[in-house]
Amino acid sequence: MKGFVVFLIVIVGLVVAGTIIRFFGLWFRALLSGARVGLMNLVGMTLRKVNPAVIVNSRIMAVKAGLAVNTDEMEAHFLAGGNVVRVVQALIAANKANIPLGFAEAAAIDLAGRDVLDAVRTCVNPRVIDCPDPSRGSPTVAAVAKDGIQLKAKARVTVRMNIERLVGGATEETVIARVGEGIVSAIGSSESHKEVLENPDVISKAVLAKGLDAGTAFEILSIDIADIDVGDNIGARLQIKQAEADKQIAQARAEQRRAMAVAVEQENKARIAEMQAKLVEAEAEVPMAIAEAFRKGQLGIMDYYRLRNIQADTRMRDSLAGEEKRENKG
Repeated sequence: MKGFVVFLIVIVGLVVAGTIIRFFGLWFRALLSGARVGLMNLVGMTLRKVNPAVIVNSRIMAVKAGLAVNTDEMEAHFLAGGNVVRVVQALIAANKANIPLGFAEAAAIDLAGRDVLDAVRTCVNPRVIDCPDPSRGSPTVAAVAKDGIQLKAKARVTVRMNIERLVGGATEETVIARVGEGIVSAIGSSESHKEVLENPDVISKAVLAKGLDAGTAFEILSIDIADIDVGDNIGARLQIKQAEADKQIAQARAEQRRAMAVAVEQENKARIAEMQAKLVEAEAEVPMAIAEAFRKGQLGIMDYYRLRNIQADTRMRDSLAGEEKRENKG
């Protein structure tokens, strides 16, 4: 029994010695830096699957920068999947720049997927955003003035991060889209493209007046037109297309009228043929009528010969008239 107790004491001593050896460096470094962390706290961090080195180094940075950040907050953020080192660096940068930022707010920004340190740096050193982004499509924003001339503009937007709106605020893609929309609206409301070319700041003033940074994580400081070029004559092109369309419509209507005229002509020809058929039918009844007149005594032989002579004279005149027409045509 006595031997077992001795063995147990030895095991406990070895565990304590191993723990001291393992965490002594971190504990001693924190002690010398004035950012004291208890040895048992280091052991507890390991048991809670928290990296003690990350917590100790972050606390040392904070204390040396004059910030009071306790280890419980850093542990909680680490367990939540946050970047403790990045948050502490952001707090230090914000403190040096006199930007009000607490650990809870910085941790929330980090957990939201935003780079909190980059956000603080953008507050201090504003960022310039190209509009539109040349890496995502067209390098210019195209718009048409009221005179039909297309203008292609490129703008550079200077923005500063708004820490208070960083969580839940729209990203720079929204700023680019809104600025592009403002450029199109400003050019489209201009009476002439020459007005825009002479005073490009008209676009900047019109876009800034719209308050495009509302609901975003940025504050727009300035919008500068970096380049503006003349594009196509969209108005003339549309007029040409309209004229071509009108021409096709007119041709279609003319073709419709021609088809109707052809139909009327064919109908008239049919009527003429019908009338000729009736005439032939009527002429066929003449001999029968003459014979009937002979039988009834209404027509004498001399009357018949006079009728034949008249018919012969008529045929002769028709023949002569036909020869004269052919000679005139020849």
